[in-house]
Amino acid sequence: MEHYIYLIPLFPLIGFLLNGVLGKRLGKSFVSCVGCASIGFAFAVAALAFYDLLGRHPEERTLVNVLWSWMAVGGFKVDLAFMIDQLSGVMIMVVTGVGFLIHIYSIGYMHEDESYWRYFAYLNMFVFFMSLLVLGANYLVMFVGWEGVGLASYLLIGFWYEGNENADAGKKAFIVNRIGDFGFVLGMFMMFLTFGSLSYLEVFPKAVSMYESGAISINDISIVAMCLLLFLGATGKSAQIPLYVWLPDAMAGPTPVSALIHAATMVTAGVYMVARSNVLYTLAPTACLVVAIVAGATALFAATIGILQNDIKKVLAYSTVSQLGYMFIGVGVTAYWAGIFHLMTHAFFKACLFLCSGSVIHAMGGDQDMRHMGGLWKKMPITYVTMLTATIAIAGIPPFAGFFSKDEILWKAFQFPYYPVMGKIIWFMGTLGAGITAFYMFRLIFMTFHGEFRGTEEQRHHLHESPFFMTVPLMILAFLSFTGGWFGISPLIGHALGGVPNYLEHFLEPVFEGSMNILETVPTVEYGHGVEIALMATSVAIALIGICLAYYYFMARFPELPALIKKSHAMYYDLIYNKYYVDEIYFRVFVYPIYYLAIFFWKIVDAFFIDGICVNGPGWLVKKGSYAVSKVQNGYVHTYGAFMLLGLVGILWFFLMP
Repeated sequence: MEHYIYLIPLFPLIGFLLNGVLGKRLGKSFVSCVGCASIGFAFAVAALAFYDLLGRHPEERTLVNVLWSWMAVGGFKVDLAFMIDQLSGVMIMVVTGVGFLIHIYSIGYMHEDESYWRYFAYLNMFVFFMSLLVLGANYLVMFVGWEGVGLASYLLIGFWYEGNENADAGKKAFIVNRIGDFGFVLGMFMMFLTFGSLSYLEVFPKAVSMYESGAISINDISIVAMCLLLFLGATGKSAQIPLYVWLPDAMAGPTPVSALIHAATMVTAGVYMVARSNVLYTLAPTACLVVAIVAGATALFAATIGILQNDIKKVLAYSTVSQLGYMFIGVGVTAYWAGIFHLMTHAFFKACLFLCSGSVIHAMGGDQDMRHMGGLWKKMPITYVTMLTATIAIAGIPPFAGFFSKDEILWKAFQFPYYPVMGKIIWFMGTLGAGITAFYMFRLIFMTFHGEFRGTEEQRHHLHESPFFMTVPLMILAFLSFTGGWFGISPLIGHALGGVPNYLEHFLEPVFEGSMNILETVPTVEYGHGVEIALMATSVAIALIGICLAYYYFMARFPELPALIKKSHAMYYDLIYNKYYVDEIYFRVFVYPIYYLAIFFWKIVDAFFIDGICVNGPGWLVKKGSYAVSKVQNGYVHTYGAFMLLGLVGILWFFLMP
């Protein structure tokens, strides 16, 4: 299969080119077939490659497909090469599998859009670049995909560019991500200077050998700086503090785009990159601590904002930011497989949630305000059941998928090997965030599907269940939201169930073997099963408390309660409702100064100095000088004779005077 890996990104690329060039002329049926088939074929090849991995010995599960030598300058050599191992195998299955379902869903959701062909072309391009990111065998190929998904997200977020708000959201996503990408580039430069390569199969073994030989030590300054720079790129792409601000505004794009970007692909790229770089981060405990602290703060901070959002997609957007925090907690506390586990389960339930919200918005005629909804479960039973399933999963209630992955991350955070005290603090932040998540997600369910309908009569008349193309992906994703966590059952629960193994952790072990060998030298505190059971029960209890509070506030028939809370705690309410004024602070501190600085450079440096003095100035002097000299050309012979005489006198004076 290693000779056919290139087909996985090739099929979406062909789909992008066909739909981009021919789609407008050949109609929606052609666009639908090409757009969906290209991702379907990519998923089929990915599934075959994954099946091939399963049939090999664990130490032989690395398939490399070198297409050609990309560049070779001095000691710098990079191949255009693809690689599938256990980690990229799981990732590409999620990307192409969930991506295929989103493409199918889009047929029903976007069928009336005039730019249907452009939408599917961008969607195919997005999956192409995401495939490059995941399958690249070195950091440079990963970076091409990294930048490509940034471009595709800009085009998809601003897809309805006729509205300034949508266009601005696309630009915001693009610009904020460039800040993080600058850090990624610097990290690659440091990596090449340190290890002389950007290839995974060269960098990581060399890092381990340099550590074993004493050439580098734990917390070596160059490794810490490298990891922090790479993480700066991850904070942009995966929406962590302080670069998370683009993701909520990305809701301006079509809802299937939100599902694709925020569930299975772009926003998880940073998590994948840190997990792929696990050896480097394990050698840099300080960088791991920074990752874990930023992640815990993001998980809790974004969860609190989600409490008071009324736009159904904005609730899910801040939920995504928060859930990405949990993934980074996992990789930050060196539980790399747990971070990838939550990435996988999150792809299932968050894609389901976004697509369900699209189904609701479709039925509401484009209205996204939950205050105008209510009682929709009667008209939309499939959407209701599937969204409820995904909501239970994200709330962390067993035996749904989110429980297993989130609980594993919290348990590993509690045992953080390098910084055990900070691990307890991060565990508390994550557990509290989990309770808040359960509250605002069930607030969404109660406001949207229960109670009395609060919309207009026209909206009431328009309410209906979504078509077949939209409901089938919902049911598949809901099923995965229920069962997806069973691949990573913890040893404690597995033992209680009669010896069920943790398939995912065992499958990913060879990828993280170097890190595990390093961690074996770190002294750790062992906790018994009693502590694990207590922590597990605590997280479930807090989630159930969040659900009960949501029911009490929004279903217990006390309609005046939210208004009373708003009035009695006005300052805190306004602070959270306005998202802690982070966007306003950024505008004052960064955007406005840069804006006025740009005006200064434009008017003074560019227009006056460069254009005026350096470029137009010499032209102006020549023009005025030529005009003055032209007065001499008056057509009179005696004038020309006088100038000839003056010239002769000048020449004689030059040669004869001492």
